[in-house]
Amino acid sequence: MKTKTLDDLFIDLLKDVYYAERKILKALPKMARGAKSADLSAAFEQHHEETQTHVERLQEVFDILGKPARGKTCQAIEGILDEGEEVLESFKGSPALDAGLVASAQAVEHYEISRYGTLRNWAEILGQREIAKILQDTLNEEEATDGKLTKLAEGSVNKAALNAA
Repeated sequence: MKTKTLDDLFIDLLKDVYYAERKILKALPKMARGAKSADLSAAFEQHHEETQTHVERLQEVFDILGKPARGKTCQAIEGILDEGEEVLESFKGSPALDAGLVASAQAVEHYEISRYGTLRNWAEILGQREIAKILQDTLNEEEATDGKLTKLAEGSVNKAALNAA
């Protein structure tokens, strides 16, 4: 049996994130439609556009590595997105819906932040500076999206859920 290396682990995690980004790309329009707040809906729509760019960047990384851009089923993102779907269904029409959607979206962001941070670090260790920069660009955007969601939650969304009670 071949000994697995950090290169192998890097490719494996890259496939995981590629799968996750493509799943997120499909989930964001539904979240945007479900949001009651126009600001939250707009944030989901903007992140949908960014996520398309993230998918394209991952395809570029696969190209640089000479590997086909293929995903590997990511159970973690499946579970996180299932929870978001449950919020959409269980809290539809509820004043707490948007607060739940923000919480679900931040769970996705935190997952992505952890994965992109790890991948960027491994790319640096593996001497893949160009790939590390590409991954850092995406990491920066994921962190910015998380910050925007926090501002929405703290600025209006959570209060709206509370005040409607």
